[in-house]
Amino acid sequence: MGVQLADLISPKPIEFEAMRGKKIAVDAMNSLYQFLSIIRQPTGELLSDSAGRVTSHLSGLFYRDVHFLEYGILPIYVFDGKPPLLKGEVVEKRNEIRETAKEKWKVALAERRYEEAKLYAQQSSRISEEMLPDSKLLLEYMGIPCVQAPSEGEAQAAFMVLRNDAWAVGSQDYDSLLFGSPRLVRNLTISGRRKLPRREAYVDIKPEIFHLEEVLRSLGITREQLIEIGILIGTDYNPKGVEGIGPKKAYSLVKEFGSAKSALQQKNISVHFDVEEIKNIFLSHETTGDYKLEWKAPNEEKLIEFLCEEHDFSQERVKNALEKLRKSEEEKRQRSLDAWFKT
Repeated sequence: MGVQLADLISPKPIEFEAMRGKKIAVDAMNSLYQFLSIIRQPTGELLSDSAGRVTSHLSGLFYRDVHFLEYGILPIYVFDGKPPLLKGEVVEKRNEIRETAKEKWKVALAERRYEEAKLYAQQSSRISEEMLPDSKLLLEYMGIPCVQAPSEGEAQAAFMVLRNDAWAVGSQDYDSLLFGSPRLVRNLTISGRRKLPRREAYVDIKPEIFHLEEVLRSLGITREQLIEIGILIGTDYNPKGVEGIGPKKAYSLVKEFGSAKSALQQKNISVHFDVEEIKNIFLSHETTGDYKLEWKAPNEEKLIEFLCEEHDFSQERVKNALEKLRKSEEEKRQRSLDAWFKT
């Protein structure tokens, strides 16, 4: 879910070319869910190999990362560790939503309401145990580094940007801003032409960037106050937030009273959560500096073996993608040589 800040903050468009040479700490779980949601058959079924193993996430990872590498973008996939205890409620709720959506999908399929079935199928997306090691293995063969967070992946990604080990966090959620990331890039893994639900219309989704400093300056608040606004709206640690308080109301309360705690006291509003406890998760989250970032040339033999021989990917498509990478690398080397001889 993540904290919903879209009504308060505005992004700036950013082209893939502008991120050339940049290291992006990608929220791995967020990306995998996006791939599982989007990469499906017309009736909602996930892509799978001849053994019945899901491959939608592998397809998304491979072809999207080829796209990144062609542009010279250096992704780092950051995987979640153990979630904070306070996240238990939202995890349970998400599972309930997925199970309900799965049942509705079956009914819609049986009644041949295929477009509706696909929408329910997307809501039922779940990451199984075997998907994570397979995803990490694919990234290893592609020469892309992975980082295992001790807890929340977005907190770890934000930490890496703050250390200048990455330039921005790549995620659909806004939580990394609350965790202190100076930059957040959205729509990295879902950019492109997308059909609007239940409509014969399409929209072009493009990457967009948020700068934390600009966000705080435009709102006239501190990062701690941004966190408190998020808490009033609802976070993964208090998903219901405060009844009747949306983003704009939360902002006006924090601006008027200086803090969420003061606003709740002045308005005589009782809540079922501890504001300071949740705020401390965003301010002092567990992270690690024990990681190594190294990008290597793709292991083409292993990739073809893993994707084509083991998971039935089209060998022609995979080889064409790898050929694109080789050409982009050759072009980069040539540009470097040309620049050197001109100096």
